[in-house]
Amino acid sequence: MPIDPLILFFYLLTGIVGGLLAGLLGIGGGIVIVPALYYLFSWQGFSGDHLMQLAVATSLATIVFTAIASTRAHHRRGAVAWPTLTALLPGIVIGAVAGGLLVRGMASDGLRVLFGLFEIAVALQIGFGAKPAAHRRLPGPVGTTAAGTIIGGLSALFGIGGGTLTVPFLLWCNVAIHRAVATAAACGLPIALVGSLTLIAAGWSLPDLPAHSLGYVYWPAALVIIAATYFTAPLGARLAHALPVAALKRVFAVLLAIIGLRMVL
Repeated sequence: MPIDPLILFFYLLTGIVGGLLAGLLGIGGGIVIVPALYYLFSWQGFSGDHLMQLAVATSLATIVFTAIASTRAHHRRGAVAWPTLTALLPGIVIGAVAGGLLVRGMASDGLRVLFGLFEIAVALQIGFGAKPAAHRRLPGPVGTTAAGTIIGGLSALFGIGGGTLTVPFLLWCNVAIHRAVATAAACGLPIALVGSLTLIAAGWSLPDLPAHSLGYVYWPAALVIIAATYFTAPLGARLAHALPVAALKRVFAVLLAIIGLRMVL
């Protein structure tokens, strides 16, 4: 069955907005891609039992490709703290698998409400500019594994790249801001890759998923969004030097809170 061109246009618009916001405000596109896909999939008449699972998995699949591009760019500047990523990686993998399985096991409506609450929390953090006080170094293997598990688990659960969680943790551990952002971008790759593969496997044998899906990943949406974010994320990064980002963050925080409330209610 052919896909309505209007739906494809809205997928493209979702990718454009997600990419611009990721580059402009330094947040992961998943925070807007997931709710957009939830409503678009509902509009397309997909099964209500799987709406959030499809949105989360498809968002994670798009993040795989944007994280590769972002990590390469940061690596060329020597900004990625690879030893820190290596320390966090075991926990990230454990958490991303667990988060993906939790997505599979939750009711779509319950996951929607949880995502809405998380989005409101992110809006408050962005709006008030709260930053953790830096007062220690990275913890030992047990601590970094625990931190990676929490970051990977919540990121896979909500279909985000993890920067919203990883950057504050690294700043708290006295990592410089540019290295924290670059390392968080690199952490997004294993989170998204493991999370999306887990959700592909988890949804593999389900009979009522839409055509063109691989597990819970709906590829028509994923491919259009990937193409859009590839071009718009660098543009957003350039615009960050020309626009009043602090004011834009407050506006975006209000919009994010409204979206979160809408998801909850």
